Amino acid sequence: MGKVNTSSNFNVAPIIVDITLIVLMGYLSYFLRFGEWVLPPYYHLFIFSASLITGLIFIILNSYPGADSSFREIFFYFSSRVVLSFSVFMMLLVFLKVTQLYSRLWLGGWICLSSLILFFAHAVYHQLVVALQAKGRLTSDVLIVYRTEQGCETLRNMDSAGYRICREANLEEYDLGCHGLADLVESSSVSEVWISMPFNDFARVDEITYELRHTLANIRFIPQHNDAKLLQHRISYLGSQYTIDLSYTPLDGFNRSLKRLEDLILATLIGVSIIPVCLIIALVIRLTSKGPVLFKQKRHGMGGEKITVYKFRSMEVHREVKGAITQAEIDDPRIPPLGHFLRRTSLDELPQFFNVLQGRMSIVGPRPHALVHNEYYKDLVQSYMWRHKVKPGITGWAQINGYRGRTDTLDKMSKRVEHDLWYINNWSLWLDLKIILVSCYKGFFHKNAY
Repeated sequence: MGKVNTSSNFNVAPIIVDITLIVLMGYLSYFLRFGEWVLPPYYHLFIFSASLITGLIFIILNSYPGADSSFREIFFYFSSRVVLSFSVFMMLLVFLKVTQLYSRLWLGGWICLSSLILFFAHAVYHQLVVALQAKGRLTSDVLIVYRTEQGCETLRNMDSAGYRICREANLEEYDLGCHGLADLVESSSVSEVWISMPFNDFARVDEITYELRHTLANIRFIPQHNDAKLLQHRISYLGSQYTIDLSYTPLDGFNRSLKRLEDLILATLIGVSIIPVCLIIALVIRLTSKGPVLFKQKRHGMGGEKITVYKFRSMEVHREVKGAITQAEIDDPRIPPLGHFLRRTSLDELPQFFNVLQGRMSIVGPRPHALVHNEYYKDLVQSYMWRHKVKPGITGWAQINGYRGRTDTLDKMSKRVEHDLWYINNWSLWLDLKIILVSCYKGFFHKNAY
């Protein structure tokens, strides 16, 4: 998967270009809709305001597709952000009660044209960069300094990222010592020095940094694989002391309130829109099988609290062995045809939007497991119970990455938990919106749901 560039040295130039393209597409869409270039004043206001909001969202998200992103990832990246930006602006127009002033065909055309032109512009730029890098241009020459080979093989294959390894310095093999590094940097004319060493050798890193104090090369410390896991966690302060928070989630304080607001707004909008679908499903369940319409089951919520989770009943009513939960299987005789359809399309999960409005669940979060599964896996999967630091969700990072449905092996559960913990440690509003959009895009029909 292509990476997203989240450098703190964010370049504002692409955003200015993108805003300009979006403005131009607004005028082009108007011409295609009405056949003229002269717009009413309120259309000018809409075009520039919506374009600026889009640019602001790009700045807030502070990310752009990386050089190794696929065309599909580039298209999804820009189309999702354009739709998000226009949705925010449309909510403002609904609040101001002025939506009747604007043509819906014009707006739809503008969104499509903006998504396409941004994709085309960045795809062309992406291909141009790749072509120039293949010819040795737009690349930075690098010197690697290391003591062991661990992790260096990956560093030697960074051509696609715009780096060319032109020199290496093994401090052990060549007995180079730190004092010769400055001369090596100057003679090699490298623009970057990468230091690959374990954390327990950080005194040597300080020596190297001091030795290179007069060079103008950028210096990067690249921890070796086992140490790098520590840097996936937040670094904070206790007084004047650095700490690495091994078990931490950004979802506290203001962010928790922000996520709750997100859930209330989206669950209300979605809940109102799915009422007709829910009524039809409830009626068909009632007419085609005996038993209740809703299936209620206890799950662990945030903090390990027991909550009741709702689903449309997709199985025939049956009695489980006490203390056991039998997961659904392919061609499970307990599941009627309607149940298969509901489970394959995730429509059986729709009542959980009521759980979200209750505050028991979130739209995005780790999927809640049966109580007996929690008891079974908590001693088998490292940090399993950390999933309960946040509210369980209707969909999640694990689900859109293929870890949905039956978890019949320890490896499957470990992978699901790994993705859940990554989500908890890296939560952001944009990540939630991305998961929701991807779930709508590919989550309704999935090979693992039966």
